[in-house]
Amino acid sequence: MKIRVGFEMLYDFPQPTPMIMVLGTHFSRASDIIVPDLLTTSPAVEISPYRDMFGNWCSRMVAPAGRMRLAADGIVRDSGQPDPVVAAAFQHAVEDLPADTLVYLLGSRYCETDRLSEVAWQLFEKTPPGWARVQAICDFVHRHIAFGYEHARATKTAWEAYNEGKGVCRDYAHLAIAFCRCMNIPARYCTGYLSDIGTPLPWAVGDFAGWFEAYLGGRWHMFDPRNNVPRIGRILIAQGRDASDVPITQTFGPNTLVSFKVWTDEIA
Repeated sequence: MKIRVGFEMLYDFPQPTPMIMVLGTHFSRASDIIVPDLLTTSPAVEISPYRDMFGNWCSRMVAPAGRMRLAADGIVRDSGQPDPVVAAAFQHAVEDLPADTLVYLLGSRYCETDRLSEVAWQLFEKTPPGWARVQAICDFVHRHIAFGYEHARATKTAWEAYNEGKGVCRDYAHLAIAFCRCMNIPARYCTGYLSDIGTPLPWAVGDFAGWFEAYLGGRWHMFDPRNNVPRIGRILIAQGRDASDVPITQTFGPNTLVSFKVWTDEIA
């Protein structure tokens, strides 16, 4: 299967403004890239790439005053298979975890493990450790949070999402991540494209998606508490402790986002 991925964002800047962007297909999918989804700007400006502490490819630039267009359009090869389910994946004892996973046990900007630890143990202490426990967490979060774009808030944390019971995909991911970490399971935030391939019409307007990965059985496994069913055509962009590590764009000055379009379409 071939999937066309891309976006177009229009900004208005009252003054020259530095920006950081995390917008390209993740390097782990490099062998699947048929047409690179390279970032382009109009007007053209110098773009400097770099890798962040999590290995994500990032770009930085200074947007000039006025209207700025950011866009990309690429083609990625995909298996066409739903997200894998590995029910036998086991939970590691903390002392047996690889050192590079330990940071994903700790609280972070949007995932307050200190506030949610007691709740997590009350809810999940009796669940079987491993895949079943993470799935139980996803099931709870999926039921507990009511989805709605009107509930989106850039400052909303896992603790707030738990108490408010509403949010968007990143809030589902943050709450599930926090619960996993409370139960001594490393969990990291993921952002990327998620197609509607295989789901009933009508399809919603395109958007970037947030999900998470849990470390079980010696490797990272994907979980999506927002949808809570295996999906087809998930294209990773970046990974981090939570959404604060992988913002699609980070601007360092006033601006207005005029329009925003995302596409993830199967090519016949």
